[in-house]
Amino acid sequence: MVEIGSPFPSFSLPNEKNEKVDLAQLRGKWIALFVYPKDDTPGCTIESKGFSAAKSDFEQANAVALGISADDSASHQQFCDKHGLTVSLLADPNGELLRAGGVGQTDWHGTMYWDRTTFLIDPQGILRKVYKDVKPTGHEQQVLNDIRALSAQ
Repeated sequence: MVEIGSPFPSFSLPNEKNEKVDLAQLRGKWIALFVYPKDDTPGCTIESKGFSAAKSDFEQANAVALGISADDSASHQQFCDKHGLTVSLLADPNGELLRAGGVGQTDWHGTMYWDRTTFLIDPQGILRKVYKDVKPTGHEQQVLNDIRALSAQ
């Protein structure tokens, strides 16, 4: 697991539109990087819809919310289209960033899924908070509140 107060691992991953998203491009903004197990599953849909609904609140807080899972860009695009998602979803099919971040995995009926985890990264690229065992409903508000509190310090 990346240590709080340490630089978050650099990344350049494709989103749902197959456009590269780089950590370096996001310098100057808070980043809420939420890891979810699988596109178009109940909890993941609730969480992604919550972050999408709060997108303008994140923008007002000088922040961006990004989802990430091991699903590919095409799967992410279908997920976005089906549920009207407006947050960008990063594809990490080989699990490179997920492993580098220290995200755990859980076996569910013989398939390994990445654990629901959120990383809060400050505008300088430093990890400020890790949320483990995330409950999908309302999680975006908890993250927003923490961004506002940390920004005020």
